[in-house]
Amino acid sequence: MSIWWSLHLRREAASVPLARRLLLGTMETAGVDPDISYELSVALSEACANAVEHGGRGGPVGGPVGVPADDVLDGTEAYHVTAYLDGDRCRIEVADSGPGFPPSTVARRRPSLAEHGRGLHLIAELADDVRLRNRPGRGAVVSFERMLKWRDDALLRVS
Repeated sequence: MSIWWSLHLRREAASVPLARRLLLGTMETAGVDPDISYELSVALSEACANAVEHGGRGGPVGGPVGVPADDVLDGTEAYHVTAYLDGDRCRIEVADSGPGFPPSTVARRRPSLAEHGRGLHLIAELADDVRLRNRPGRGAVVSFERMLKWRDDALLRVS
């Protein structure tokens, strides 16, 4: 069994629960264990929140001040989410068009009480494998994978 979907979303806070609900609905329909679904949805929410906050060149969440609404989806004020359920694994990618990750973000573990920087570490705790990648001039990608467990009554269960 293989399912995948991809979203092109505005860098707005309202896009985060939309992506999360789509992932939860997909996993529930496929028959993924609810605990795994929930944990992956939290990880996705963190990755999307990072893209909303840091993923554009134009400034704060929602787009730069003074930019016409027609220009908001020009690539710098949008991000992409792709989810793959393939066999017994789920892989999720969140790509933005921001400045990318500074080396210190990737290399250093932040204290648990720090106001910023906990999201990537939470993703790492909830996923089996996490990759952070910079695309020079085109933004950053957060990819993470998790082995799936299936409900006993799963319609699309992997044998």
